[in-house]
Amino acid sequence: MNDTYNPPVVWKWDKPSGGRFASINRPISGSTHERELPIGNHPHQLYSVATPNGMKVSIMFEELLSLGYEEAEYDAWLIKIGDGEQFSSGFVKANPNSKIPALIDHSTAEPTRIFESGAILLYLAEKFSTFIPTSSKERAECLSWLFWQMGSTPYLGGGFGHFYAYAPEKYEYPINRYAMEIKRQLDVLDKALSKSEYLAGYEYSIADMATQPWYGALVSGKLYNAQQFLEVDNYTHVKRWSTAIQKRTAVQRGVRVNRVWGDESKQVKERHQKSDLD
Repeated sequence: MNDTYNPPVVWKWDKPSGGRFASINRPISGSTHERELPIGNHPHQLYSVATPNGMKVSIMFEELLSLGYEEAEYDAWLIKIGDGEQFSSGFVKANPNSKIPALIDHSTAEPTRIFESGAILLYLAEKFSTFIPTSSKERAECLSWLFWQMGSTPYLGGGFGHFYAYAPEKYEYPINRYAMEIKRQLDVLDKALSKSEYLAGYEYSIADMATQPWYGALVSGKLYNAQQFLEVDNYTHVKRWSTAIQKRTAVQRGVRVNRVWGDESKQVKERHQKSDLD
């Protein structure tokens, strides 16, 4: 960087941070306006948008439905994060952190809220007793990778993605710092997947559902347009794993839910019944 930043004794929020999402970033929590969340006819009400974190949950629902779990039916409502809809009073009740996705399960005696994508995947896996191993050793492996993804991906999205793709100006230090970490993470995944078909062994699980929308999309050229910069073709096992998962019918359905950009034929703003994705 050309200019050295000397932090003040006390940081003050006195100007926008800049970048693509500057208008929705703020150092305080809570709602900015009153608006209740809509409720559909199904037991599960999902409030989301088709970011990688949002895709995890819609993929999980579509995978459950593909196995015949009709009680996994869901309504998926679009939350326009660019317009600040995640700061409505209703959404803040569902997720005090004001981040998508948020899920309300109305099949319980009292509606149950679940927020954070990893928590939602685990909740659904336990509720339907599927996509999570039953043996203690394999379950521990699955949960280890699930929490690895939740802890690692902020470096990919908030770190590398922000400074490489979204920041108003590009600076060498932060891009190099996060590129180094993302390549290390890809190497971790590649070595693990050289030994097994999926992250938790030889069965597809919530660990794969959580990780593929981020790292699979990255090596497939669907995230940040950084595949050449990061030399993603070197991670052959990650690419093999990602390609196989992307071929799953439920995955192809799930990634379309709450999508409002890209190919119009693949956009499904809201999902309230199976035929919405036909």
